[in-house]
Amino acid sequence: QVQLVESGGGLVQPGGSLRLSCAATGSIFSINAMGWYRQAPGKQREMVAIITNGGNTNYADSVKGRFTISRDNAKNTVYLQMNSLKPEDTAVYLCNVEIRTHASSSYYADNWGQGTQVTVSS
Repeated sequence: QVQLVESGGGLVQPGGSLRLSCAATGSIFSINAMGWYRQAPGKQREMVAIITNGGNTNYADSVKGRFTISRDNAKNTVYLQMNSLKPEDTAVYLCNVEIRTHASSSYYADNWGQGTQVTVSS
């Protein structure tokens, strides 16, 4: 059994900053890519940022230069530092982690967090 626990969302004024965290716990043999997605009301879920187990990163064009994704492999945790926030960043942010639970299998399953609300408003 694997759990992803997110934290760090909230209400912030335009131009402000927030840091999201997502910790994976449970039966974990190894972790591949970790990422953040977001979904605003009435819109499709979109990728925000992804980081591979080798540290390579990929960002949505809308957040490049403002958001930074990082990971702590010792803590099985992924972070999203969000700076210069805009009202259009308002959404539920969800983490996604590819986890291999057994040494006997090479399969990495997608695991999703419960989501954390980020609201950017004055």
